[in-house]
Amino acid sequence: MHLEPPNTRLDSFKDFARHYLMIVLSILTALGLEAWIEHAHHAHAAATASAQIEAEIRQNLADIDTDIAHDSARMRSLEKLRNQLETDVESHATITVVQQHIRQLAPDGIDLDWRWPVLRREAWDVTVANQSASWIAVDRLRSYSAVYAAQEASTRLIFMDVPSIFDGPQMQNALLDARTGDYQPRELLHVVNQMCGVTSEATHALQGLAQRIHTAVPDLAAAPGTAPATH
Repeated sequence: MHLEPPNTRLDSFKDFARHYLMIVLSILTALGLEAWIEHAHHAHAAATASAQIEAEIRQNLADIDTDIAHDSARMRSLEKLRNQLETDVESHATITVVQQHIRQLAPDGIDLDWRWPVLRREAWDVTVANQSASWIAVDRLRSYSAVYAAQEASTRLIFMDVPSIFDGPQMQNALLDARTGDYQPRELLHVVNQMCGVTSEATHALQGLAQRIHTAVPDLAAAPGTAPATH
């Protein structure tokens, strides 16, 4: 800040006090203006960051809803196939009968095809990196943080749980045998049962995640008409 000294002679204390007061007021005005500009910048940055984060959360919720619908439908179809195979195994049905039931219940073939959405976090990472997070209201920031923590925990858990209930190589071998018509119905039943377990686990995990997100940010909802993420 540059201050010009008075170009007139200060003949009395009153003149000195007046000039001193003018200098002090100028400094306070400049500091106040600078603080206001900085506050406005921070408020704008916080609003922009919040809007981007909330758009990202809405898109994630839309993707979660899409994959819940897909996994739920897949789980129902696999459960029907599992139940029929279980009945066939118990009744010692012939391979011909088993194959007929499989064609009826799985005309396009047996496939796991469970889905888990790509849960975006770019907006959150940018907000943390450029320090805009420090200008967002504490309660709102805590809610955002809870959402992204829930996303990360759910994704980590599902991919830890799947190997414990599903044998990928066994599935590949059983499905290959089923396509060639040379298989044991009981082995195929075991594989389809594992498939049911995976789709059930994924469906319930996604439903739980969606509930935790809505609890953290109850004012947000999946944006209508949003396109699902690519899997």
